[in-house]
Amino acid sequence: MDKSLCFLLACALEPASGLAGAGDLAAAPVGPAVAEQVHRLAADAGQRALPGARVEVEVGALNPRLRLAPCERVEPYLPAGAKPWGRTRVGLRCLQGPTRWNVYLPVTVKVFGRALVAAAPLPAGTVLAAADLREQEVDYAAATGRVITHAAAALGRALARPLAAGEALRQTDLRARQYFAAGQTVRLVAVGKGYQVSGEGQALSPGMEGRPVRVRTDSGRVVTGIAVAEHRVEIAL
Repeated sequence: MDKSLCFLLACALEPASGLAGAGDLAAAPVGPAVAEQVHRLAADAGQRALPGARVEVEVGALNPRLRLAPCERVEPYLPAGAKPWGRTRVGLRCLQGPTRWNVYLPVTVKVFGRALVAAAPLPAGTVLAAADLREQEVDYAAATGRVITHAAAALGRALARPLAAGEALRQTDLRARQYFAAGQTVRLVAVGKGYQVSGEGQALSPGMEGRPVRVRTDSGRVVTGIAVAEHRVEIAL
């Protein structure tokens, strides 16, 4: 086998008999051709996650102790369940070579878009006002939690943790709102595909934004739903 056929993974050795033995394996850094395919694959995934965003991809390196058989054709792919952005991984599998193999390459996908950030250092407990926030480009994938892009979703809310100046404001940075107290009457809305049914019940626990809450219906049955608004609980059917 001509060594030039191994350019995809910069393979250094070739098998002598058509089968990869222990002496035929070589450390396999990612070559430029495969790196470009990985970059394109990860960038496309980031664009699909946030259409119109500016995407930057940092391609990592395989474990230097990893030794792979030479391969003429390497296919990058996104593993099932892999995140489309942030610190993630891209699979590399050998489709044409003396030995088929499959490895994972670390990548970092940065997805930039406009969002709200702290205009100055803000301590935990700050009740947000318009002057506390400004808009700038941020990396959506830099942390967990959905970034906030509209001031209406943040004004009047209290911070659950401190923010540094220029740090993106995320949904997880805001204290959950309490929509009702235990013992209060709430409206139950059961939502199905193309329809919804509503009724009333008594909350058995405080209704915190986005969290499960148990409600006793007028018939005495206890159901669990999600607190979604003032005195409103939704149950997915």
